[in-house]
Amino acid sequence: MKGGVSAPGDYIYFKSQVPLHKIPIGTKQWRYYDFGPKVVPPLICIPGTAGTADVYYKQIMALSMKGYRVISIDIPHVWNNYEWLQAFEKFLDFIDVHRVHLYGTSLGGFLALLFAQHRPRRVKSLVLSNTFLETKYFAAAMPWAPVVSWTPSFLLKRYVLTGIMSGPHEPFIADSVDFVVAQVETLSREDLASRLTLTNDDASIGPLMLSDSLITIIDTNDKCAIPQQLKDEVSERFPGARRADIKSGGDFPFLSRPDEINLHLKLHLRRVGVEAREDLVPGTPKASDDDGGSGGGGSGEPKDDREDTDDAPNGDRSKSNRGAPSSNDSQPPLVPESDDSPNPDDQPKGGSPLEGFSEIMVISLLHLLVNFFVIYYQQLPVGLLTLYITNKHHPMILM
Repeated sequence: MKGGVSAPGDYIYFKSQVPLHKIPIGTKQWRYYDFGPKVVPPLICIPGTAGTADVYYKQIMALSMKGYRVISIDIPHVWNNYEWLQAFEKFLDFIDVHRVHLYGTSLGGFLALLFAQHRPRRVKSLVLSNTFLETKYFAAAMPWAPVVSWTPSFLLKRYVLTGIMSGPHEPFIADSVDFVVAQVETLSREDLASRLTLTNDDASIGPLMLSDSLITIIDTNDKCAIPQQLKDEVSERFPGARRADIKSGGDFPFLSRPDEINLHLKLHLRRVGVEAREDLVPGTPKASDDDGGSGGGGSGEPKDDREDTDDAPNGDRSKSNRGAPSSNDSQPPLVPESDDSPNPDDQPKGGSPLEGFSEIMVISLLHLLVNFFVIYYQQLPVGLLTLYITNKHHPMILM
């Protein structure tokens, strides 16, 4: 990551596991992640002005492990609302997705609402976070919008970053800001100019054919770049929508409060009828014929036998496997070394019967040699030498 900020460990793992797709569709270049079981209707995440497809990596990892399909996109180079509608529809046709669930934050939420208004048959539900219904507020705050396409990149980046609330933050909010700032550094001048143009393009959201019951609004209660008045207008427009207020999270709650956001996303998908397929997630244990024979009707989730084996402590694991055949029965259990365990080098010599027997044989041979020398050379006192040998080498044996 650029900007002098080291990438989080979970983001590095995400990049190693989830491929990034880059495809041209018509005149637009699309950059997106697509992860999870393909048979599940996808949740498509649309970022804000400062975001990329990478900012939703925590949602991609968490929801895909639960059996949901998540697609996170970059906003391509589109310069007006009509161009966005045409480009996004072609993208859905290319990935062979006809009806979608959209999750948009900030500008991404506005674009999701725009698509739901003009392509109602293709949108099944919406999740909106810190978004708005019309662009006139941003157009008034940016009088130099007509020349944005000629503005140098460093000025565009500075303008975008000044919109992010500065000052002291809680650590998790500060980390989310650092991550997004690093993502802004990866955006080109055309990326930033086209997104700022969309934000200032004269447009507003009209009535939707989508029922309010299929909309979830997730807003943070602390300060963020979207004024509270604009967020309140969204809530007033959809009074029947399901609301989820987060106490704090800043501009990027999907990064700063991922557990809460992921929970609300899962609840929304279940409520609108999306059935997760956790059985299709690689590495998830599947119920076998042997396991399902004693359950009668069976439960909705397969029983995880690992909680009695792999997840058990070492002491309990041996009890649970007692009496059951195992491929590791022929191998001795691995016991960690400790200071209290006996060391073979520290054992006294002669501690085993075999060692005592070998010393007796050596002493007997010595006696034979002594007798031989005494008989033939008559020079050594037999009793003294024998007593000396036996007492020195094996005190417990007296001859």
